[in-house]
Amino acid sequence: MNTRSKAAKVWRLYRAVLLAVWFGGLSLSAQAERIKDLASIQGVRSNQLVGYGLVVGLDGSGDQVRQAPFTQQSLTNMLAQLGVTVPQGTNMQLRNVAAVMVTAQLPAFSRPGQSMDVVVSSMGNAKSLRGGTLLMTPLKGADGQVYALAQGNLLVGGAGAQAGGASVQVNQLNGGIISNGAIVERSVPTTFARDGRIYLEMHTTDFGVAQQAALAINQSIGPGVATALDGRVVELRGPLDPNQLTAFLSNIEQVQVKLPPARAKVIINARTGTVVMNRTVTIEEAAVAYGNLSVVISRQQQVSQPDTPFAGGQTVVTDNTQIEMRTDQGALKRIRTSANLVDVVKALNTLGATPQDLLSILQTLKSAGALRADLEIV
Repeated sequence: MNTRSKAAKVWRLYRAVLLAVWFGGLSLSAQAERIKDLASIQGVRSNQLVGYGLVVGLDGSGDQVRQAPFTQQSLTNMLAQLGVTVPQGTNMQLRNVAAVMVTAQLPAFSRPGQSMDVVVSSMGNAKSLRGGTLLMTPLKGADGQVYALAQGNLLVGGAGAQAGGASVQVNQLNGGIISNGAIVERSVPTTFARDGRIYLEMHTTDFGVAQQAALAINQSIGPGVATALDGRVVELRGPLDPNQLTAFLSNIEQVQVKLPPARAKVIINARTGTVVMNRTVTIEEAAVAYGNLSVVISRQQQVSQPDTPFAGGQTVVTDNTQIEMRTDQGALKRIRTSANLVDVVKALNTLGATPQDLLSILQTLKSAGALRADLEIV
């Protein structure tokens, strides 16, 4: 019996250790992030393309020629290229044509013949692009070269109707997309490795993140593979054989990096009254008093009539204006030291301040040195 009880205790202890290690591994992996999510490879990037074109087939919701003369000029030039000559000075009253701008992003490693999505936006006074068809539009890069050709039927997500002077509209009608609406005609050379040297660009500038990424790569791939050059760039020493670079970078992107605590920051949107803070924000003990001052102006119209009907007086309308000032009495309240985000939220909620008041309170706490965070106003 003693031997069995000892064996049972040992097994329970062994099982507890296994569960602890397993859950500990899960917690560590949950806190870690992949290199693929933290950085991009220098030289691997997309390119912006833009073009000018015409959308036809609209149901009377196109550009008005008088207010958008470039639409008629573009249509005349296009017809001339197709062999149709329009007499000079002809005023074409067309309502089913609209001038548009076409934009797209040329992904890295794109080859001729591949397709990509395009966004079509009206640049005239067209009421809607629903049901329209984009005619062949060259898409050019920053160097003026044509890299793709766009054409196809538009998909507009909005809807609208009007009758009797009343109208209703849902979402935007002057813009749409064409899925796989452009075909790549020219590729852009992409060079990301020189003599086996590859550079990772972190998405945020942080010396701790760059150093942790280099350490994780060296532990996973091999010592001396990665070196953090600064707070944003990590240098990789990859294979000299170009055929091995794809497999090498695939392994690099899957490396898990345990991130250090982020820099304490509070972001304030003064237009909407939104306040967002991360978990490293702390508050030192302080005392806060606040109050609101509001001015209320009300005006009422009153009618003044003579006392007797035949006295010769006139009935006049007078304005009665009242001005009132209201103040909210603010008491001095104590904020205790908060070491984590939960305590910070509780401390600020005890003030009972509105979001607009909270903006001023956070700025004042920062000036007094009680708020341990960077303030960013957007």
